[in-house]
Amino acid sequence: MNPRLKGYCLGITAAATYGMNPLFALPLYSAGMTADSVLFFRYAMAIPLLACMTAIRGRSFRVTRRQTLTLAALGLLMALSSLSLFLSYNYMDAGIASTILFVYPVMVAVIMAAFYRERLSPVMIASITLALGGIGLLYRTGDGQSLSLAGTALVLASALTYAIYIVAVNKSSLKYVATLSVTFYLLLFGVTLFGARLLIAGDIQLPPADRWWLWGCLVCLAVFPTALSFVCTTGAIHYIGSTPTAILGALEPVTAVVIGVSVFGERLTPREIIGLAAIIAAVTAVIAAPRMSLRLSSVKRMFPRIPRRRHKR
Repeated sequence: MNPRLKGYCLGITAAATYGMNPLFALPLYSAGMTADSVLFFRYAMAIPLLACMTAIRGRSFRVTRRQTLTLAALGLLMALSSLSLFLSYNYMDAGIASTILFVYPVMVAVIMAAFYRERLSPVMIASITLALGGIGLLYRTGDGQSLSLAGTALVLASALTYAIYIVAVNKSSLKYVATLSVTFYLLLFGVTLFGARLLIAGDIQLPPADRWWLWGCLVCLAVFPTALSFVCTTGAIHYIGSTPTAILGALEPVTAVVIGVSVFGERLTPREIIGLAAIIAAVTAVIAAPRMSLRLSSVKRMFPRIPRRRHKR
């Protein structure tokens, strides 16, 4: 498979699976589990899975001291992003939090332009604008009350830390390390944050004994929005870069809408249909952008500039 096409497929898969967070997390919240407990089991259950996948694929676990420090920092950064997002569910609807979260493609683009002088093409700028507009249309105000300041701050903190993570993976020496190994160490270092918080609080919740099926929610959290999504995100960053991967993340609210319609029987409004169409158009533009640039370059070569004649005085 073409490397860029592989990167786009990985980015789309990462977005779709990460969008499953509320589907599996909210039943655990309703059972009385805290964000720290849910995230601790989410990361802890994903680590053995990543270890097995790494061993089966024959990837090495060996990393340098410098890479270990980078992995530790990024693991804690990713854990902070997850914690901020899950804590925000206590202050606002998960759908609203997931919608606000998707300012992170803009943050990624700003970081890349400000610190790495990455030039954003007109197609990328238009795609970001179109994706944000589509996400805005998916936003539902509910009872019309104003948003929680604490919840909004937590979501923005989650978006910023996630944006820094995406850029750091692309610009650090980790781009030379196997994707599975990177994800394994990110989860290994990240779970220490939740473990430490639980030790300090002295309180860890388990799913109620009479609701055994909630363990399935924890397993699904570990497999889909964690192991699979993190692996695909890291792989996509390696193949297509930080900004396109971030823009493809706009598909995550689409997943939430699809789950709402197919699982919970929700109805799509015309506004939501337009929002979905805008997001899909933005993602399609990102995927088609390199080919469009090549075609434009070919057309320009067909019409070379005629040099201006200099008039002799």
